[in-house]
Amino acid sequence: MSHSKFKVLIVCTGNTCRSPMAVGILRALLKEKGVENIEVTSAGTGALDGYPATLFAIEAAKYWGVDISQHRARQIDRSIIESADLILAMSPEHVEAILRKEPSAAPKTYLIKAFPVRYSPSQERVEDPIGGMLEDYNKTYLELDEILRKIEGKIIGLPNSLKQDS
Repeated sequence: MSHSKFKVLIVCTGNTCRSPMAVGILRALLKEKGVENIEVTSAGTGALDGYPATLFAIEAAKYWGVDISQHRARQIDRSIIESADLILAMSPEHVEAILRKEPSAAPKTYLIKAFPVRYSPSQERVEDPIGGMLEDYNKTYLELDEILRKIEGKIIGLPNSLKQDS
């Protein structure tokens, strides 16, 4: 790999709710474990560049000790996809949008709820809380926290397994 850090990209639609919360959670989990060789970022398939995370997403994350108040949305593009080592998407629509932009990203693109199982359109999505109440964002935050705690060990192990493969 040409870069020193393993890059995880988390993708949703507007990049203002689910993916910023997931980034905050995963960064906190990695920090807790002292993992410094993994960089976590996000983007959206329909994002408006520069938009902040929604107030409810910030509030939900803050309640659990995660600060995403500095987050700014960015629209996914080919260079963002190419620079990622692992892409975790919230729904089948996101995976399809990524693969339309960059078909070669298929081996590194997964639905977050199914990782590390190869992508299939029938896999479960993480529902979008946009337009909902704070309670909906809290529910999504807790769902993402549970998912990421289950898969963090696999993510942490990836940079080493890829080095051994090359």
